[in-house]
Amino acid sequence: MSTNSEATRQALYEQAQKQDIPGRSSMSKAELAAALERDLSEKTDPVVATRYKTFRRLAEAVAAGEFVLRPRALTGFERRQHVRQTLREDHQTRIATHAEGADLKFAKLSSSLFSFFRGTALLFYRDMAGDDAWMPTVLALGDVHPENFGVMPNADNVPIFSVNDFDEAYYAPFTWDLKRGATGFMIAAKTEGELKRKHQVKIVRHFVNGYIREMERLALEGNEQEGEMRFDNAPKIIRQLFKDAHEERNEWLTDDYLDESRSRFRSTEKLVPISSRRDEFQKITDRLIQENRIEVPTRAKAQHGKARHGKGLKGKGMRVKDVAIRRGQGTASLGLNRYYVLIEGPERDGTDDLIIEYKQARRSALSGLVPPSPYEMDSLAERISDAQAVHLVRGDVFYGHVEFDGLSYMTRERAPFRDDIDLDDLSKSEWKNYARICGRVLARVHALSDESGRIDYDIEPAIVDAIGPPALFTEDMVEFAVETADRVRRDHEMFREDHAQGAFEHLDWVHR
Repeated sequence: MSTNSEATRQALYEQAQKQDIPGRSSMSKAELAAALERDLSEKTDPVVATRYKTFRRLAEAVAAGEFVLRPRALTGFERRQHVRQTLREDHQTRIATHAEGADLKFAKLSSSLFSFFRGTALLFYRDMAGDDAWMPTVLALGDVHPENFGVMPNADNVPIFSVNDFDEAYYAPFTWDLKRGATGFMIAAKTEGELKRKHQVKIVRHFVNGYIREMERLALEGNEQEGEMRFDNAPKIIRQLFKDAHEERNEWLTDDYLDESRSRFRSTEKLVPISSRRDEFQKITDRLIQENRIEVPTRAKAQHGKARHGKGLKGKGMRVKDVAIRRGQGTASLGLNRYYVLIEGPERDGTDDLIIEYKQARRSALSGLVPPSPYEMDSLAERISDAQAVHLVRGDVFYGHVEFDGLSYMTRERAPFRDDIDLDDLSKSEWKNYARICGRVLARVHALSDESGRIDYDIEPAIVDAIGPPALFTEDMVEFAVETADRVRRDHEMFREDHAQGAFEHLDWVHR
C-alpha cells in the first residue's frame, strides 16, 4: 500500500474503508494518509496470543458432528507446545503483571500431579471441546474433584456438606462434571492416597455409581430440594468431618486472625492488613448488600446498628473493622486478588466477628468450549454467585458479587467450620465410600438445574435415559478417566521441564 503524494485521495479512501478507519469520508487526502500511517503503526504493536476464538470454532465443529483433530490427539513436541501456550494464555494477566502469586502457582503445579490437574482446568477442557453435545445440559460445577466437596455454612450458619467451589460453574453436558470428577478421583487416589491402579479404578466406579443411583432415585422421588446433608443425617465418614471441622468462633478468630486488640487483623506471612482501605471497603460492603439484596442476619450486625465511634451504618447493619490481603490460598486462583474483610459482631468485643472473603473472579474455563446451547453465561462473579444460589438451596447468605477497582469479585463467608476432607488419611474402603458420597452429592446439585436454574424441562429422567445401561456408562467413564489421567501425567512431566527452564516467565506475543 502507498500513502505518499502519488496515491489519489480515492485510493487512500478505499484503503481507509477496508481498514474501517472512522471519520474517513470527511478527511482530506493528507489526513487520510496520516490516519493510515497511524493505523499501520498501531497494528505493529505486539498483542498477547489467544486461541479462544479458535477453540470456540472447534467446539462448534465437534458439536455439529464434524471429524476434526482434537488437541488430545497431539503427541511429543506438538503436545508440549499446546500445553505451554494454553498455560501461558490462561495466566496472561498474572504473568504480564509479574503477580507474586503467579510464581507460587507455577511452583505448586510443578510440585504435584494433583495440583497440576486442579490448576489447569482450561487445558483439560480444551481437550474436551464440543464433546457430548447430545447429552442433557445442567449447571455444571466445572471443577469437580475430591477436594471441592466440604463443610460450609448454610443460610442459618449451620454446617452442611456439599460442593464448595463454583468458580468454573457453567451450563454444560452433565457428563463434563462426571469426567472431570472421575479423572480427579483417579489422580488423587494415586498421589494423595498412594493407591495402586486397580484401587484407583474401583474408586472411580464408586464415584460414578453413586451419581447414577442417586439420579435414578431423584427421577422417581423428585425431592432434590430436601437433600441438605447435615450432621444428623450424614454418613459416618462425613459426620467425622463435621466433628473435625468444628471450632469455636472465638478460638478460631484468636488463633488464626486477630491481633491482641481484637479490633484488627494480625499481620502474618499469608495475611497482610491494609487498614487504610477500611472506609473504602465499608462502602463496597454496603454496596454488596444493596446490589445482592442480602438480608443481613443479626449475628452480622453491630449492636444497635451503630459503629464503635457512634457513626450510623445507614441501615445496612454491618460495620467493617479491618481489611487484609490474603496470600497463597487456593490452587487455580493463586495470583488473583483476594481480600478478607472483618465485620463486627453484636458483642463488639472481637469474640463473635465475621470474616467476608472478596475473591477476584474471571472467565470460566468452560467458556467457548462447551457445545453451543441457549444457556450460555459469560458474566464473571455474578455467574459464580448465581451457581451457588442454584446448587445450594439454602446456602451461605453472603455469597454475592460486586465490582471495584475495575474488577469483578465474588464474596462468601469464611467460617470456623469451613473444611474439606484429608485425603491422605483415608483408607482404601474410606476412599470408595467417600467417592460414592461425592457422586451422590453431585447428582443432587445437577438435579437442581431445573428447579432454580435455567433448564426448562425435567432433568433427572432425561439424565437417566441418557446414561442408558449403567454398567456400560460406568465403564466408559472409567476408560475416560484412565486415559485422561495418563495424559495429565505426561503433560505434567513436560510442564515441569518447561517450568524449570523459565517458560512461564514469558508470554506468547503476536508480532508482525
